[in-house]
Amino acid sequence: MDKENNVKKKSKNSHAVNKVSDVLVQNTKEELQSAHELIAFIKEATSPYQVVEKGQSYLSDHSFQMLSMDEIWSLIPGNRYMLSPYPTCLFAFTVPKTAEKKQPIHLAAAHTDSPCLHIKPSADTMQKKYLRLNTEVYGGPILNTWLDRPLSVAGIVAVKSDDIYHPVITPVDFKRPLLTIPNLAIHLNRDVNKGVELSKQKDMLPLLALVEKDLTESNVLINALAQELLVSPDDILDFDLYVYNAEEGCLTGLHNEFLSAPRIDNLTSCYALLKGICSADRKDGLNMIALFDHEEVGSRTSRGADASLLPAILDKITSSLGRSRESLTNDLYNSFLLSVDVAHGLHPNQTDKYDLSNSCLLGSGVTLKLGCNMRYVNDTASIAAILQLCEKNNIACHKHVNHADVAGGSTLGTMLTGWLPMNALDVGVPILAMHSSREMMGTRDQLQLEKLITAFFSSH
Repeated sequence: MDKENNVKKKSKNSHAVNKVSDVLVQNTKEELQSAHELIAFIKEATSPYQVVEKGQSYLSDHSFQMLSMDEIWSLIPGNRYMLSPYPTCLFAFTVPKTAEKKQPIHLAAAHTDSPCLHIKPSADTMQKKYLRLNTEVYGGPILNTWLDRPLSVAGIVAVKSDDIYHPVITPVDFKRPLLTIPNLAIHLNRDVNKGVELSKQKDMLPLLALVEKDLTESNVLINALAQELLVSPDDILDFDLYVYNAEEGCLTGLHNEFLSAPRIDNLTSCYALLKGICSADRKDGLNMIALFDHEEVGSRTSRGADASLLPAILDKITSSLGRSRESLTNDLYNSFLLSVDVAHGLHPNQTDKYDLSNSCLLGSGVTLKLGCNMRYVNDTASIAAILQLCEKNNIACHKHVNHADVAGGSTLGTMLTGWLPMNALDVGVPILAMHSSREMMGTRDQLQLEKLITAFFSSH
């Protein structure tokens, strides 16, 4: 009898477990594959230089040919092209197979940079026997999330050459934990859990090494770079180096429903754009992706979105296809821009910071970012168009508006449409801990974003 009761009890418990599982998020194989691919991309894309390097390799594998801005282009209908006018930005486009009177442009834009620490020149700084690196803050990171993390260094190094105006520019990525910024013990800072304001100059200097003897010259970092690149320390002229979180991304949650990783802002968008333009096949019109740098510091640079770079590229494309500047202007009024950047996902512990009825949850698909103050680019016709595109292709999406008392951030969309008058909408995946050294998104959302970009580049 006891044995029979135990069997019934186990059966009842099993039924209860199954019932609970039915209401929890369960990812498909396709969603998990997409998430793991993103994690692998993030691992390699450690600074804007490495984002572009990785992006070029991906595009090359999908038959995109490299162009240069200082050459006359001879574009062939149906071919695929890419260019990198600066080493931290990347553009790619597909030439339509037929030269119709109208060539509407489908453009998707994202940014390659993330908030972090940037290494200053003459970086070595001694404190007792501790060797630290002198840094400055790039963008607006959440500073305390950089403490007690395994950190590394990536970027570029300029080396002497025979041509004064063309030094050898070499990418570098140490690809291993090299630095850390230790917290102060609670015993020496009893109020730490009440909140501590960190000094960017004093508290954010990462520890690099221990020194046994007095240094006669401060050149430890330069020597480490020389050793890494197999060059003479005397030949190193300059560097542009970023400190990055060296932790690998992973899936978390009871059923792997969350993706945790550094630099989700905005590598989720960069990778979706790369995959989307490679997967799509649009016969009429120009498909184009634009990965800009310096979004986190305002975009008003030669390689940022708020500049004449993209209009200059479109002028060259139009000229190469034997079309007039007026025809480009005509095309722009029938074109569409997707400004792709992450959105503020609803924080379960801070729901009062979000709108009453227009917040977005992790795992619920692509966010359409709206707002009448135009920090996000949007209008009713553009919103309706993307809603129809999502419905047609079975893509999960939802609208998001910020809390009226919380301004939120801004994106590339309004900047680009200031230069290029076209229909436009800001979209992206919702995330938590935006601008932390490690952020979180819904595992299933990456696939939804990739589906949207692919559909966008496939539709007329």
